[in-house]
Amino acid sequence: MAPSSNKLLSCEGVAKTYFTETGPVMALKDVSLSLDDEDTLAIVGPSGCGKSTLLFILAGLEKPTEGRVSFRDAALDKPRREVALVLQDYGLFPWKTVQANIELGIRIRKEPIDAERISALLHELGIFQKTELYPQQLSGGQRQRVALARALVLNPSLLLLDEPFASLDTLTRERLQDLVAAAWRSRRFAMVIVTHDIQEAVGLGRKVLIMAGAPGAIVSCVENPSAGRSGYRDTEEFYIMCERVRRELERVS
Repeated sequence: MAPSSNKLLSCEGVAKTYFTETGPVMALKDVSLSLDDEDTLAIVGPSGCGKSTLLFILAGLEKPTEGRVSFRDAALDKPRREVALVLQDYGLFPWKTVQANIELGIRIRKEPIDAERISALLHELGIFQKTELYPQQLSGGQRQRVALARALVLNPSLLLLDEPFASLDTLTRERLQDLVAAAWRSRRFAMVIVTHDIQEAVGLGRKVLIMAGAPGAIVSCVENPSAGRSGYRDTEEFYIMCERVRRELERVS
């Protein structure tokens, strides 16, 4: 019997065109990539190169104009239960408490609430004492922890992150990057992160895809097998890899 494939996600020749009143606008062209179970991918590139458009296609929220997107070898043309998305603006409901925001996806799916598992997750993310507060009573870093908790409580096979820490200060951003890396090591989901931050990309993406152009395309791939490892940011290897990614970005900009 042939061994089963561990490929989770793939794009083949994906293009995206938006049709506006002034004519068609091509956002992506000929994008191909693949992601295995438990692997991580970071996508970096200048503003306007289609990074977020690509992520929304991977989430099933946008449909490509050309090409094919597959999730476990089936066409990905709508949101999937196994895929969770975390956005830069958190996506929290201001009239719901932290606890209610975290439980929202479970209730929408009409699944039982596992109070013990949620409690363990809240402790892991450092927001256990915030459950009765509302989003406006939290700092930006705490709101992003709530958004992460809402995604992780669904036990996704694939976690998608769109510039999740861009609005945070450097120390908070680094703490949350470490938290995501620790969650990945313990839970072993696959992950795709879109970011402008080179250190964030190198810290979290075992492959770093460089995008450029308008329409956007993948122009380079940097292998980065140590991403997600505890303490990686403090190593010489990390800084060498950051410089390599920086040079690739400068080359295509």
